[in-house]
Amino acid sequence: MSLPDMVDVADKLAYFQAITGLEDPEICTEILAAHGWDLERAVSSFTSTNSESSASAAVDGGGGGGDDHFDPATRQILDRLEQQENAAPAPSLAWKIVTLPISVISGSLGLVSGAVGLGLWAAGGILSYSLGVIGLGSGSGQNAESSARLVSVSAAASEAIDFVSAFERDYGTTRPNFVGEGFMDALQRSRNAFKLLFVYLHSPDHPDTPLFCGRTLCSETIAAFVNENFVSWGGSIRASEGFKMSNSLKASRYPFCAVVMAATNQRIALLQQVEGPKTAEEMLVILQRVLEESSPVLVSARLDAEERRNNVRLREEQDAAYRAALEADQARERQRREEQERLEREAAEAERKRKEEEEARERAAREAAEREAALARMRQEKAMSLGAEPDKGPNVTQVLVRFPTGERKERRFHSSASIQTLYDYVDSLGCLEADGYNLVSNFPRVVYGTEKLSLSLKEAGLHPQASLFVELTS
Repeated sequence: MSLPDMVDVADKLAYFQAITGLEDPEICTEILAAHGWDLERAVSSFTSTNSESSASAAVDGGGGGGDDHFDPATRQILDRLEQQENAAPAPSLAWKIVTLPISVISGSLGLVSGAVGLGLWAAGGILSYSLGVIGLGSGSGQNAESSARLVSVSAAASEAIDFVSAFERDYGTTRPNFVGEGFMDALQRSRNAFKLLFVYLHSPDHPDTPLFCGRTLCSETIAAFVNENFVSWGGSIRASEGFKMSNSLKASRYPFCAVVMAATNQRIALLQQVEGPKTAEEMLVILQRVLEESSPVLVSARLDAEERRNNVRLREEQDAAYRAALEADQARERQRREEQERLEREAAEAERKRKEEEEARERAAREAAEREAALARMRQEKAMSLGAEPDKGPNVTQVLVRFPTGERKERRFHSSASIQTLYDYVDSLGCLEADGYNLVSNFPRVVYGTEKLSLSLKEAGLHPQASLFVELTS
């Protein structure tokens, strides 16, 4: 992660002083001005070291790397401070870590000596990191990059695996269980496990390394204690990430161990540095003290995490209960709405049927009335067509008609009247519910059907009197 982009000159000046440890504001101003007030370039020019010289210095156990790591512009300005620097002691670790921009927090956590600024972020679900100006830039010439390219996660993990394999080959299986992953992944692992991170930087060429590893680090007591209480990460300073961490933690003597923990504001808290050879007893006392003093923080973090998890679980349960209640309410509402729609459909169907039946009744009544009116008109017309009943005489025929109900009707007709006249007479009486019928005589039985309608009463043999009955045909 790049240095903060500060627009205020005073803020840039103060930040540059905090990083570099230079107290003279005029010198800091000149350095910043020489780099166009580009804070990152200015810090890089001051802090970046030649990789080869730094590695050599780390192996030798020294903290200095000479003055050739400054770019020409910075070197020219700093030459003026040579006399002052020779007389004054170098800034201590509490105020300056040259290879990494930091903001120091002293004494807030017992053994905490500083908080080293490491940019932490999550990208695509894979933990990544930036060490800012780490001290591995090319550093030769003004066109050099301001900071070194970082080791990729896969390369860092590969280096860690190689280190674990080589360490186990040289010192056996009784050892701290160094994780086979990059430093930042190991830090995240310790955060998730609510443990401190035990860091070991391995200098294979240092004369004290074999004895320290064999008798101290790989002793059963230390190995068991570290494995139980810490997450362990180790790296060789010959490898890229191990070398960068030696610069970041300002390892000045070897063997070198440190205890760190993830802190707030994207930082790690440096709780303890152990430099130089130590016995297993001395190392155990140091680690026990660090663990004892940091345990309240770890316990608090664990309780906070558990509380957050409980709160999340409670919210999830509440959300689940709310969703279940909501779904139940929605189901009941849906059921109520469906029942209401069903009742409305049934009511509408019943209303439709009622209207249809009512319309059918009205239509039937209207048709019946129309039929009755038509029959009445027909009876009236046929009654009018009969004319007046003639008086008795030689040319008048007496006709008796018997209906199926037993009713009898009698009337006189002219003998010249047709059989159709008799049908018109029967129709005009309105005594029949059926439309189809024949007039029939019994003795002899004669049916006066449609073929005889035109015959006169005399021609049909019904004169001077006849007795007929109505025979229904439908």
